[in-house]
Amino acid sequence: MRKHTVHRFAVVLAVVGFTAGGAILAQPPAATYTEVSVWPKLATTAAGTPSAWNFGQVVAVATGAGGNILVLHRGAQPILVFEPDGTFVRSWGEGLFSNGKVMGVAPEDRAPGASGYTAVYGPAGCHACGAHGIRVDPEGNVWVVDAPGHAVYKLRETGELLMHLGTPGVSGAGHDTFNLPTDIAFAPNGDIYVSDGYGNARIVRFSKEGRYLGEWGSRGTGPGEFGLPHGIAVAGDGRVYAVDRDNRRVQVFDAEGTFLDQWTELTGVQALFVTPEQRIWAGGALRTLDGEILAELAGGGGGHGMTVSHDGEVFAAQLSGRVQKFVAASSD
Repeated sequence: MRKHTVHRFAVVLAVVGFTAGGAILAQPPAATYTEVSVWPKLATTAAGTPSAWNFGQVVAVATGAGGNILVLHRGAQPILVFEPDGTFVRSWGEGLFSNGKVMGVAPEDRAPGASGYTAVYGPAGCHACGAHGIRVDPEGNVWVVDAPGHAVYKLRETGELLMHLGTPGVSGAGHDTFNLPTDIAFAPNGDIYVSDGYGNARIVRFSKEGRYLGEWGSRGTGPGEFGLPHGIAVAGDGRVYAVDRDNRRVQVFDAEGTFLDQWTELTGVQALFVTPEQRIWAGGALRTLDGEILAELAGGGGGHGMTVSHDGEVFAAQLSGRVQKFVAASSD
């Protein structure tokens, strides 16, 4: 079984190879991505002066069908739309998310085998803190995850609700309930996968129409078990990739949930994104679908959520209240 390690900072090393005749060949250096200094463009105050954006916790980013970048934050107007260069377009989503807040449970306060997470509601919560994930499906629909609301919503880009998975406001482990879900992904055949999540420790599979198809996972550290399934992505060949954050690994499954592989001893990996070229960003490292590192984000370990623009720019959502934009470093 392969073991792969993500480095916290980008390292550019020349790899030395040998020809059949023994000559030494210097291989191309590992690619790196550098951060754009200011993104998005500054906002404008009532006096016409520039101002930084007052994001709440930025939990996720997604690329819309038209190429705009959707930023999901825990604050007023939780979905903010920007052009890739950082120009503000519009905002929406007020009232969409619950005001609960996912919280940790101290080990001494947990029942044996129970989750290390719960949620707090009411005055102890915070505005739109249910926001946890945002994705755009191949048809251009926007999907958002409300973790403490125990629901996943499918919407048009205009905000019109089309469908929901789970029972909003009701926790559980059934076919129509979640317990603090975390992320969503789409298979080539239209199937939907939800990582569920903080309260449960499973991956749930649905048809394109929202019909329950199956699930796998339980709490633990073995193959197919999860400490916290936090991020999920599906490759073009149907393989399902899941970040098991608390166990510091990415697990790989077939479409039915059969365990295939794992990448272990990872640091800071929370999010996954499969590119159109069928490579996968796992935190701050771009990998082949088999886990070999191809490129890294300079000085960055990824984010709580990630996306790639139509032009290959990488965006990382940070809970500190900012969005990082990275571009491929020049080979000059």
